[in-house]
Amino acid sequence: MTPANATMDAGLGQRAGLPVLAWPVFEPLPADAVVTTRRGGVSAGRYATLNLSFSVGDEAANVRENRGRVAAALGTGLATFVFARQVHGSHAQVVSAADRGRGTLAAGDAVGPADALVTGEPGVALAILVADCVPIVLYDPAAHVLACVHAGWRGTVAHVTKAALAAMGSLGSDPRRVIAGIGPAIGPACYQVGDEVARAVRDAFGQRAQELLRPDAPGGPTSASRWRLDLPAANRHALNAAGVPDSQIYVAATPTGPGPGLFFSHRAERPCGRFALVARLESRGQR
Repeated sequence: MTPANATMDAGLGQRAGLPVLAWPVFEPLPADAVVTTRRGGVSAGRYATLNLSFSVGDEAANVRENRGRVAAALGTGLATFVFARQVHGSHAQVVSAADRGRGTLAAGDAVGPADALVTGEPGVALAILVADCVPIVLYDPAAHVLACVHAGWRGTVAHVTKAALAAMGSLGSDPRRVIAGIGPAIGPACYQVGDEVARAVRDAFGQRAQELLRPDAPGGPTSASRWRLDLPAANRHALNAAGVPDSQIYVAATPTGPGPGLFFSHRAERPCGRFALVARLESRGQR
């Protein structure tokens, strides 16, 4: 259900020995963004091996070690990171160097509640955690402003991407210049939702909702009580509606889902770990 002109451009590589997914479009730019996988950490059992969340039942010492490995993969220290207290909402929080370290060693002092983190300061590493929800990185190369967004279905219909772009705008960004990377998330083949979610999608997207929802029952849309939702495509539409050109949106083709696969999936395994989108600005001219 992704538009025919969608840019499917993200690849798996290695950073400091850690498998990560990255978008080549960011390589020449002074902004670094990667998505971790479930591999390369020290956690065991259902959290094997690179769980990055303190809130799913894993040993805190393992999470700290795993987060340190991610920081090394980004070429920085864990003390530069900022984590959000995610609540499936639409609040976007601007953070600065004064916020570095928040939420890194324990969940209690994370920034928020917030489902998008925005910064215009180099040296601040942003992190959001997911396991089926959509991770989105946004970067305006002219304003040198960066955002990381967590978009589950609730955040998507609440237009969390629009809120993130507005927060970026407070730092001089323009959506027409923004480059967006949509990371691994639950695919429409695996994402079955009920009427409540379908109604919320229709309310949020109007006529465009028919491109995002497909009936998952015989008899057509009028008799369906279960639906298949294309959550990445919904966020692509939301970015378009907020002013981001479609040609500047890059989608990771690798979904989460039945596993164990490359990424944790809350729908496939409960409990399970969380992987992360992490990104940071570099100083202009550093590359």
